[in-house]
Amino acid sequence: MTEGWKPILGAGGDASGPIRADLAQARQNRQQRLVQIAVALALGIGLSAVVLTVWIWRIAFAELPAIPGKEALWSLNRPPGITFLDTSGQVMGLRGFRHGPPAPLNRLPPYLPKAFLAAEDQRFYQHHGVDLRSILRAAKADVVAHRVVQGGSTLTQQIARGIFLTPDQTLTRKLQEAALALRIESLMSKDEILDLYLNRIYFGSGAYGVEAASHTLFNKSASDVNLSEAALLAALPKAPSRRDASSNTLHSAMRRSQWVLHRMARAGWISTAQLQDALAHPPVLAPEPQGEVDYGYVFDVAQAEARRLAHGASPDLVVRLTIDPRLQAEAVRAVRAGVAAAGGRGVTEGALVALGPEGEVLAMVGGLDHRESAFNRANQARRQPGSAFKPLVYAAAFETGVTPEDMVKDAPVSIDGYAPSNADRGFLGDITITQAIVRSVNTAAVRIAHQVGPDKIARLARRFGVMGLPDNPALPIALGAYEVSLLDITGAYQVFQTGGRQTTPFLVDQVSNARGDLIWRRNPVLPTPIYDDHRAGQMVSILRQVIESPAGTGRRARLDRPAAGKTGTSQNYRDAWFIGFTPDFVAGVWVGDDHDRPMRGVTGGEVPALIWRDFMLAAHKGLAPREFPNSPGADPRAPFYRILSREFEAAMRPDPVAPDPKPAEVTAPARSEP
Repeated sequence: MTEGWKPILGAGGDASGPIRADLAQARQNRQQRLVQIAVALALGIGLSAVVLTVWIWRIAFAELPAIPGKEALWSLNRPPGITFLDTSGQVMGLRGFRHGPPAPLNRLPPYLPKAFLAAEDQRFYQHHGVDLRSILRAAKADVVAHRVVQGGSTLTQQIARGIFLTPDQTLTRKLQEAALALRIESLMSKDEILDLYLNRIYFGSGAYGVEAASHTLFNKSASDVNLSEAALLAALPKAPSRRDASSNTLHSAMRRSQWVLHRMARAGWISTAQLQDALAHPPVLAPEPQGEVDYGYVFDVAQAEARRLAHGASPDLVVRLTIDPRLQAEAVRAVRAGVAAAGGRGVTEGALVALGPEGEVLAMVGGLDHRESAFNRANQARRQPGSAFKPLVYAAAFETGVTPEDMVKDAPVSIDGYAPSNADRGFLGDITITQAIVRSVNTAAVRIAHQVGPDKIARLARRFGVMGLPDNPALPIALGAYEVSLLDITGAYQVFQTGGRQTTPFLVDQVSNARGDLIWRRNPVLPTPIYDDHRAGQMVSILRQVIESPAGTGRRARLDRPAAGKTGTSQNYRDAWFIGFTPDFVAGVWVGDDHDRPMRGVTGGEVPALIWRDFMLAAHKGLAPREFPNSPGADPRAPFYRILSREFEAAMRPDPVAPDPKPAEVTAPARSEP
């Protein structure tokens, strides 16, 4: 067997040849597979890169806004601001956002732009809109801190974000920001970009641009700021909402400004002596202009009204108001002095409204300090007017045929369980309607209201401009149980002053854009006749006695000229009012507490009457006394002339007296609180 076996041999009898061939083929096959895998992987990576690029382009750049010419960047998407003018066209103040005039680099002290570079972008002149070194440094700091502590955005990126993008911290936003920054850098020089940045960046306190910020904080031009002030300005754009230098977080802004100064010194932009001097002399903020404080409530109302009237026609508005600056200052002074004098009696807030003959708001004080509370007690608050509502009750009675000489009983009254008493708990027996109003007798008012009907009283009050009353009021309406605004009820009293004509209160007279183009103007309107002038004259005569009679509840409001008015005190002394007028002005005053806490015996004939008198004496300074229309000795040229038509006289005829209604149950209405 051994002899018959022959191994298979290669050439020359060597068997290793086929094995090597097989190994070589195997290697070749592996190499081919690796090449195929590499090609497939490369194709996959390339395809993925294409897909990723398309995806990134679609989410980040497909809707990237186009950049207009560099001149347009100065005003593009600029937040709106409002300039308020008084009746003479003088600037009263600004609201919304302040945009200062351009402050070119060549007019600024050299350390001011350098302070911004130190704070925000020290390598500004070395990069092309995106600074990769800053991005990596910021990323490292964020990883170490496990939170976002640095942003890495250049000044150019901040411009792009501020003009074109939202402040959202997303990858898409950052990619868009970078792309826009590169485009801006290709469009403008470095100096132009820095110039744009300084004039467009937000500084807090409603100020855009370094010039507006400098005037807001220091009451000086940006060209006049010193080194420490420049550092504070540079400290604000990083986070103005948290480092707003006009807020209670000034300490944080000051601390950051010191850091800015040290960075400037390390960069060699200021000397050690300059650094030490700036640290030793920190900036001092200018006090807020007193006029702006006094006009806070006025501007709130006017801003909302102007926006409504403009219908979005212009981002920047110039609004002419009806406010008389002298009367506004006197109103603010009178309210603050009166409330301060009565502070020990639980009076914590006050409000005043004054109207001119056409209903124009000449003064509005919504509270003691707009900075402490923006809640406007002149037109937002709704409080119980108490007896200040009674003239409207009796005005409705006059339309049913009741006269000032008619008799009414002052005696205990109880109607369907409603049994109010007089403030002094006493009774006078049979008295005239005039006496009932002058002495503010509660029982008489309830009897008259029951006779007339609460629904008719509410309809008349709404006709006079008092809003918010229920459709089916109950008998307590006789004593002012339903809440009203000071502005509404003051406007209602003007119907008596104007001889039965309604003049709806208004504050805005004209709205224009920043270029001076007229957007809206109030057309002169004759007062609308809504009440018989003879009956209005009767009410004026009675309300004069409220002030002039020794028995009148408003005798503390007596002036050196004809005046009429009415006091009001709500239940438990929670509100005290005085509403009154002369032939020249109508004014209303309220005092009380925002949280509905009772005052200590304060009535409408005390603190409010004294505030009203204080204001009215100042308001009439230099004006000659004159009589009310239709009164003996009245000036026939008085503005409230007779304009009744036959149709109006017919419309003003008394309604038939309705049967005594059963008053509905009244519930305490909710109060408006700040």
